[in-house]
Amino acid sequence: MEIEKIKPPELWAGIECSINRVNDRFTDQLDLGNLYSNDFLEEVFTLNIKKLRFPVLWEKHQPFKHQPADFGWADKQLTKMKAAGIDPIVGLLHHGSGPAYTHLQDECFPELLASYASQVATAFPWINFYTPVNEPLTTARFSGLYGLWYPHKTNDAAFIKMLLVQLKATVLSMQAIRKINPAAVLVQTEDLGKTYSTPLLSYQANFENNRRWLSYDILCGRFNEQHPLWDYFGRLGIEPASMYFFLNNPCPPGIIGINYYVTSERYIDENMLSYPAHTHGGNGIHSYADMEAVRVPAAKPDGPAVLIKEVWNRYKIPMAVTEVHLHCSREEQIRWFKFMHDVVLNLKQQQVNILAVTAWAVLGSRGWSSLLTGQTMEYETGAFDTSAGYPRLTALGRHLQNFGTSVQEHQPLSLLAGWWQKNDTGTQLCKNILPAA
Repeated sequence: MEIEKIKPPELWAGIECSINRVNDRFTDQLDLGNLYSNDFLEEVFTLNIKKLRFPVLWEKHQPFKHQPADFGWADKQLTKMKAAGIDPIVGLLHHGSGPAYTHLQDECFPELLASYASQVATAFPWINFYTPVNEPLTTARFSGLYGLWYPHKTNDAAFIKMLLVQLKATVLSMQAIRKINPAAVLVQTEDLGKTYSTPLLSYQANFENNRRWLSYDILCGRFNEQHPLWDYFGRLGIEPASMYFFLNNPCPPGIIGINYYVTSERYIDENMLSYPAHTHGGNGIHSYADMEAVRVPAAKPDGPAVLIKEVWNRYKIPMAVTEVHLHCSREEQIRWFKFMHDVVLNLKQQQVNILAVTAWAVLGSRGWSSLLTGQTMEYETGAFDTSAGYPRLTALGRHLQNFGTSVQEHQPLSLLAGWWQKNDTGTQLCKNILPAA
């Protein structure tokens, strides 16, 4: 009997599109790149992608509360995608806190976003894939726990409340969208990480490793009295009604979107003098360094294959890797994409339902080396370099154009090990390493 050949993962792409707020300053990635005037979509289509994560962001299209959304720009871009046969995965909020008339601590935030989502679905009833809120847990951490983004809070209660506000907004948005398009699919993206530690800090690592599942656990209706973090919510003063809302209104993703970066796995160590000062922090009980696990030989991080399989075993929901990006040399960018593609292909051979691998920030991005805080707006290239005002195809872009062909499989640059696979990773100083929050 002939063995069935495993279907390779699809190639998707995404445009880095964050509109985030620091104090009273909004930073729009597309505006910084002049992409509202020069969308370069035709060039992106040459990558032969099946789906494109594309922004129809709330802050851009409905900046004033009592005025209807203006979709003039979005309509032109989405029409091009439709004509090209490419499915958009439409994002409504990407590391943002909404327009100036709301914020992540606003009790009306969920209903306001749902109202906007309804306008989007009414304008584009043919769109089937939505990400109402990108990475809600990550955004809540950066805005409510670390104080980097508006409203700049630094406590657990604010963090959890911001998470719940975003997740309720997701549920209400999908309900509103499905009133217009019952077939609409929730593609819920989230950073996939894991924390390792010294024996002293194992309690903190265990807490963070339970915390990483909150977005999916809550949306899937798995967050109940038996959940290891249920009492943590109660100690923070979260009203039971806020938690029971999700048990009564489960909204499991149709596709789990996994965003994995080389820095996603962390190692925490109380021996702080062994690490750079920017990694130093703590939890109020112990002080410790929070370091990229890939740089700590003792950490022995599991890597993306193990983490993605953890997601599959936990939820049994179709998945896609929805962000693959590395800010480094062109050679390492190619190796990182091939590395992640090979991880996905191997998992598919193990009967893990993983649909695609996504080249993220294909038109580049700005400001992520300072976590969008405005300290620097360093440009990072993707499949294209648009820094000169036009889309120059990069080495990664050429690699993607050959995706799934023998040309790609035998490209010499992609066959060498990436820096993260080498024994001396602790001494490598690639530009993709960010300060630990």
